[in-house]
Amino acid sequence: MAKTFATVSTSHASRYLQQLCKHWAHKLEVSFTPERGVVSFPGGTVATLEAGPEGLAVRIEAPDAETLEEMKGVLARHLDRFAFREAPLPFVWQPA
Repeated sequence: MAKTFATVSTSHASRYLQQLCKHWAHKLEVSFTPERGVVSFPGGTVATLEAGPEGLAVRIEAPDAETLEEMKGVLARHLDRFAFREAPLPFVWQPA
């Protein structure tokens, strides 16, 4: 299992978390509160989002490194759409 995480500085972390989770809930298995969201993608990839005062913490777990790289882009692009006034958001991915 490949894993990565990033903390994105934003004062709108909870708003973006909820928008993203509602967006994906139409097609994927999603559970969320204003502070935490979990999105299960096909093939075993899971994204966990946690809103805090400093920003949005994003953790991705994927079955392999190739899928992990793809999902980093998917998450960043989707979050940037909802955060268009702040985009591009500063993602600094680190191994988990």
